[in-house]
Amino acid sequence: MNWFATGAAMGAAGVILGAFGAHGLKNRVTPELLAVFETGVRYHFYHALALLAVAWAASRWPGAWPTAAGWLFVAGIVVFSGSLYAMTFTGARWLGAITPIGGVCFIAGWIALVVASLRGGAG
Repeated sequence: MNWFATGAAMGAAGVILGAFGAHGLKNRVTPELLAVFETGVRYHFYHALALLAVAWAASRWPGAWPTAAGWLFVAGIVVFSGSLYAMTFTGARWLGAITPIGGVCFIAGWIALVVASLRGGAG
């Protein structure tokens, strides 16, 4: 997997979604749902940047741990941010019940990066 390209593509998608939220949703959804959408965009973008860190880590400490971190960050963006985007568009509050699964993916991804650095001899 090309983690740098994935991170860059996710970053572009985050900017597009952020602009859509700021300009396209402002008068179409409640302020509460707009805040939900903005939370999704914020974590989406943070983890797009984290994917760039994964690309760097994978080049420095190749192996399963950086790869796991990358996939966990992608899964987190899809599940965490995706569920918040879907909740905004549909109003289906039950989608909030799956959002924490994405949050766990984010946490696990960061832990995988810690393990990659420790096993790789980061100083």
